[in-house]
Amino acid sequence: MTLAAPTLRPSPLAPHPSLLAFIQGPNRSHNITQALSLITGEIEWQNLQHLLIKPNFVATDRQLPSTHPDAIRAVLAFVRTHYDGPITIAEGSALTNTWEGFHHFGLPDMARQYEASLLDLNNDETISVQVYDRHLRPMTLRLARTVVAADFRISVGPPKTHDTVIVTLSLKNMIMGSLVNRRVAGQNGRHHRPQTFHPARLLPRFIKQSWFIQYARAKLNIGQQSDKMAMHQSYPIINLNLAMIAPWVKPHLAVIDGFQAMEGAGPLDGDPVDWRVAFAGTDAFALDCLVARLMGFEPMDIGYLNYCARLEVGTADPDPAAINSNIPLAGLHRHFCPHPTYEQQRQWHIPNIETWLRPATAVDIEEELLIT
Repeated sequence: MTLAAPTLRPSPLAPHPSLLAFIQGPNRSHNITQALSLITGEIEWQNLQHLLIKPNFVATDRQLPSTHPDAIRAVLAFVRTHYDGPITIAEGSALTNTWEGFHHFGLPDMARQYEASLLDLNNDETISVQVYDRHLRPMTLRLARTVVAADFRISVGPPKTHDTVIVTLSLKNMIMGSLVNRRVAGQNGRHHRPQTFHPARLLPRFIKQSWFIQYARAKLNIGQQSDKMAMHQSYPIINLNLAMIAPWVKPHLAVIDGFQAMEGAGPLDGDPVDWRVAFAGTDAFALDCLVARLMGFEPMDIGYLNYCARLEVGTADPDPAAINSNIPLAGLHRHFCPHPTYEQQRQWHIPNIETWLRPATAVDIEEELLIT
């Protein structure tokens, strides 16, 4: 049985235009708390039953590419002032055991403090969705069921330039983390495996950044249970597939921690940008577009954001009156150095895109996830 992408449970957000907020200051946690306080009235906390927080641990042993523990702690502390129900901190690392990241960044103690649970999404039950391979043939990928089923999803991560889709912000953090990689799935918190050495780290950066290596990794991993790598079919197709999956897992609340951002050879090997700003918003797509502009990129020149706009995932041009901040917007503009493959990444356009662009369809999904 194949079904169209559902309209998931009614949104727990108040029915008025989405607010975006940003705060610049000398303290990461304070910036995030203040930004969240400007939009908390949008969230109908009393209607929430299961809240999911998704950090970005693309590197489980290095801080710069990953969500800072202080950012997660600030979000948890803020949420607990409004909500006392179940919280799951969930991530599915791309290359290494997610539990390595949980332990390296102190998440077990933090979870106990705030009465939250930890989940390796690579070990989660899955929902299969149909997207495309590099020849635009149907391809099935698996999404972590817990992410799809959560009634309130929060993305927390840094803004970074990227080696495939120009920038990675809140939407991409949630989408890619929701795709499972069984090859590196951890057992559970009590069976934490030690950090593993990856020979690929010895390769020169210019080789790791080449499209040939990315494509080879995708081909080698499709049959080895890495749906994250299977997404990397080509520059055009990954942008298309990201947009198709977005309606399934779009964050209800996006927190982009730009206290220290990344430019250049992201998402792993870039250089720090001391930006000292926190962004928050209840329209993740609108927030991603705003932050991309502030980083010096036109959102509609970024493939997956362009396609998300066509699918009406969110508002591409938020009303300036809906933006709350402690400094003028113009004061945050930076020109982020793009990834060395930037010009190749810009070749994402697909002819006659209307033929292919639609929300991903699901295969054999249980009907309790659908609104009839």
